[in-house]
Amino acid sequence: MKNVAILGSTGSIGINALKVIEAFPKHFRVVGLSSFSNISLLEKQVRKYSPSYVTVVNPKKSDKLDKSLSKRGLKVLSGVEGLNIIASHSKVDILIVAISGAAAIYPLLAGIEAKKHICLANKESIVMAGDIVMERVKRQGLSLIPIDSEHSAIFQCINSSRIEDVSQLFLTGSGGSLHKTPKAHFSRLKVDQVLKHPKWKMGKKITVDSATLMNKGLEIIEAHHLFDIHIDRIKLLIHPEAVVHSMCEFVDGSVIAQLGITDMKLPIQFALTYPDRKETPFAKLDFANIKNLSFAQPDTMKYPCLSLAMAAAKIGGTATAVLNAADEVVVGAFLNGKIGFLKIPAIIEKVLLNHRYVESPTLDQIFESDKWAREESARFI
Repeated sequence: MKNVAILGSTGSIGINALKVIEAFPKHFRVVGLSSFSNISLLEKQVRKYSPSYVTVVNPKKSDKLDKSLSKRGLKVLSGVEGLNIIASHSKVDILIVAISGAAAIYPLLAGIEAKKHICLANKESIVMAGDIVMERVKRQGLSLIPIDSEHSAIFQCINSSRIEDVSQLFLTGSGGSLHKTPKAHFSRLKVDQVLKHPKWKMGKKITVDSATLMNKGLEIIEAHHLFDIHIDRIKLLIHPEAVVHSMCEFVDGSVIAQLGITDMKLPIQFALTYPDRKETPFAKLDFANIKNLSFAQPDTMKYPCLSLAMAAAKIGGTATAVLNAADEVVVGAFLNGKIGFLKIPAIIEKVLLNHRYVESPTLDQIFESDKWAREESARFI
């Protein structure tokens, strides 16, 4: 029986992770849960799964939950400190990091130092501080198991091979909600149009990133750090069917691909059970119903955010932290109706051009750049 803590249990990844854990009651037990501010759902989860530790990141919300759960003898922790306590606790065997944003860096590092089996579903921590995170992973002799479907696919494809035998990686993307929308229509796009993803049910921010292909740019940066592969050897292919989640080409010309249905429970299950595989109770791929598998190069003229991400990746240092922060701010502004869709890449580009990069930053310098980029982005909105 493995004890599991889920940081971000009220988000889509956290909810699916709990469904996976429910499907394997003899193998996993929930001992820690956290949410940023979704008190109502977190309280339901606490009553259902009876964890030993709970954290509400927003301190203004933690008191409310603390009062409702005090009769159960359960103390509610708060803030990043509460996340760190859960991440490093001796009772935790498996740590799922599914919170969004830069705040995930600290509990992730705490879990690494405590040598937990870490299942990672937060890309910001790697995009912002990939060199620092992966150096500590290697120092502790750990494997960081990605939950994101594309990175889980790559991990599975190269897991039994030597990294030096890898020629290049192919990340796939469905093309998002705007795959069939001409660029000429982008200036008239409404928020609800952008949020209609054809394949995946995700949060609003990541759905917009999928529409701009920024999400794929961030995934390329993440893959570079996770698998120690040069940026130039990671390619993106638009694959509307979303059946092939990623592929790995080896130096001998052979290509291994990972295929599956569009269900995040499958990569979550793999991450939880790794290095073993267990019979899944969830739906499987039916090849008889697959009529076509198509692949195409992305149109960087249509999706300038992808080019911006690749440029930041090649600069390295604090550039990727600035890219990530600027994207968060401008996507938030778009979702709130403050800017049009085409302003997203335009503002990000201005912020990147105005930043003075640090080549090998410390964590403090990374967060200073993050703060600067958010302020600079707000100035252009």
